[in-house]
Amino acid sequence: MPDKTPPPKKTSAASETAALAELKTRGCTNVRLRQLVRRVDQHYDLEMAKAGLKTTQYSLLTYVLRSGPLRPGELAQGLKLTASTLSRNLKPLVDAGWLELSAGTDARSRLVSLTDAGKDKREEARHHWRAAQDALNVQLGASRVLALHNMIEEAMGILSPEELPAGDI
Repeated sequence: MPDKTPPPKKTSAASETAALAELKTRGCTNVRLRQLVRRVDQHYDLEMAKAGLKTTQYSLLTYVLRSGPLRPGELAQGLKLTASTLSRNLKPLVDAGWLELSAGTDARSRLVSLTDAGKDKREEARHHWRAAQDALNVQLGASRVLALHNMIEEAMGILSPEELPAGDI
C-alpha cells in the first residue's frame, strides 16, 4: 500500500531557524504530547466509564471483534502491546466473560475470541465512544481535529520505528 503521508512543507532556512529557536522556549515535545494524550484519555475514559469500560478495554474488544479469533501474540502485535501488557489487559475482560481464551490449533496455542456478552458490551460502549468522539470534535473544532490527524499521520510516517535515532533525552 503506498504511503499517503504528504511530503513535508518546504520552509526557508530563516523560518526554520526561527522555528527551532522558538521550540527551545516551548519545552519537551515528549512531555507535551504525553500531557495531551492523558487529557484525551481522561475525556474518553469519563464517557466510557458509563459503560463500565476503560477506553483501552473498548479498543481491545473492538480489535478482537474486527479480527476474529486470534492468537494472543497476533493481538499484542496488532495493538502494539507487549505480551505482559496484553495479559494484564485481557484478564479483567476474560473474568467479566466478554472475551474467552480457548485452545488453538495445537496444544501450546490459544485463541482470544469475543463472547456474545462481549459483543453486547462492545455495542453498548460504542455509543459512549461515539459520544466522546463527537464531543471532542465539537470542543476542538472539526478542522483542528483533522489537522491533528494529518500531523499525527505525517509524523508517524516520518518516525517509523526503524528510523528513530538512538539519542538521549
